[in-house]
Amino acid sequence: MKNIILWFKIIRPHTLFASFCPVLVGLMAEGVSSWGVAAVTLLCALSLQILSNLINDYYDFRRGSDKAGRVGPSRALAEGKVTEAQMLHAVIITLVFCVVSGFFLVLRGGWPILLIGVASLLFAWLYTATRFALSYLGIADVFVFLFYGVVASAGTAYLQMHGFSWTAFHAGAVCGLISMCLLIINNLRDIEDDRAAGKRTFPVRFGKRAGEIGMLVVVLLMPIFAWLAFGLDWPMLVVFPALALFVAVLRAEGSQYNRLMLCAGLVNLVYTALCALV
Repeated sequence: MKNIILWFKIIRPHTLFASFCPVLVGLMAEGVSSWGVAAVTLLCALSLQILSNLINDYYDFRRGSDKAGRVGPSRALAEGKVTEAQMLHAVIITLVFCVVSGFFLVLRGGWPILLIGVASLLFAWLYTATRFALSYLGIADVFVFLFYGVVASAGTAYLQMHGFSWTAFHAGAVCGLISMCLLIINNLRDIEDDRAAGKRTFPVRFGKRAGEIGMLVVVLLMPIFAWLAFGLDWPMLVVFPALALFVAVLRAEGSQYNRLMLCAGLVNLVYTALCALV
């Protein structure tokens, strides 16, 4: 039971709204023609994010970004609760699940889904694992917007209707923007540790104030994309909890950012609920 709880924490369940919500939004955008495909899509999306989280933990530990006593949530590798070999085994098991579930979706959706699957696996790897890791170059925000937003929602809708949906694309963009907020909060919290580790995130490159301004711009884009997707309807109200989150970020210090990262996930959930009202 202790091992189950430990690995449950390692996969960072509080972050999984980022992959869960855009899939649901994509399903709501055009409707569901196959619940079986919808279920596999959701499981594949979750496993891809878990894979990314595991790879991130492994390579951030190897690079020295994650250390014992960090301001953010503790990491099992840094605290010595699991070994590098155990983490690699977890990466391989999760990768196999991603490939098997993804193969089923490729049979359903053809080459466009194959391209999305390959790109998603590359993103999970390139985010942290290479010498030119996206998270260390300060450009991860763009890819978070794509893969936890428009790609996830539009890809989900494509699997249901065998065609591209602008509604799903624009609706998913809001999910991507919310996930960008989560990443910005993470980077604001870790700005000093990231600078010491050579991790050139946006706040490290341009300063804390620039990171906060960037988050405000992201928040103000949310109702615009919600309007493009659904018109003047319930989803546009997402701007209010998002603005409340932004104000809280301006006042946050140290470990207070951890709670706000969970709040960002809840904003994604609130947006998904608002989409269900349309």
